[in-house]
Amino acid sequence: MAQTVYTSTSSGKQMLSEQVYAHLRDAIMRGNYAPGDALKPQDLAREQGVSLAVVREALVRVVGEGLADRLPNRGFVVPSFSDRRWQEIAEARRTIEPVVLRMSIERGDVDWEARVRAAHHRLARTPAYVPEEGEYYSSAWSEAHRVFHRTLLDGCGNPVLLETFDRMWTASELARRWSAHRRPDREHVGEHRRLEEAALTRDAHTAAEVLAKHLTLTAAGLTGCTYHEPAKGA
Repeated sequence: MAQTVYTSTSSGKQMLSEQVYAHLRDAIMRGNYAPGDALKPQDLAREQGVSLAVVREALVRVVGEGLADRLPNRGFVVPSFSDRRWQEIAEARRTIEPVVLRMSIERGDVDWEARVRAAHHRLARTPAYVPEEGEYYSSAWSEAHRVFHRTLLDGCGNPVLLETFDRMWTASELARRWSAHRRPDREHVGEHRRLEEAALTRDAHTAAEVLAKHLTLTAAGLTGCTYHEPAKGA
């Protein structure tokens, strides 16, 4: 009987932690917490009606996803715009993803072409913003966006490279939302259309250039920098 009670108690705590984690992750993604805001365990425990242990477990998961930091003497905080990690992730993506896209275009078959077209169609038809989800882009558009970029690369046939993409995508999700919020005039529809066109016409060089620019614009949205086209031949 004692074992049954322990298991039930442990399961209940895990369920509460999952609920708090989902709530906290959603709140950060929606922009309910500004960059640099503190995530106070005591306040969260009171708001959610759970114990500090449950909240701390959820916070550790959020930190693991790169959506929060645990700083000495400051506790848990939302990362800042100026955090160097965003530019480091952007640099890694600009280095790796255009290369993988070239491989995907060279190796992808007709089924890959069909998946790219379908993923782009879904992305183009999914509203980027919906009133009930606030000023940040919608969860449906976020998932359609991820699937489109993932599909562009999955023709490479290399699971290790695709796993690397998955990790970098998850790590940069918050930065993407902040960048889009700071640059609402960005023409992402055209950027994605050009990516699809270059991929499906098997123009690997153009596709790699368009993707590199696409990733650079996201990083520039966080720093406030203006993107300049590289000189021809550079």
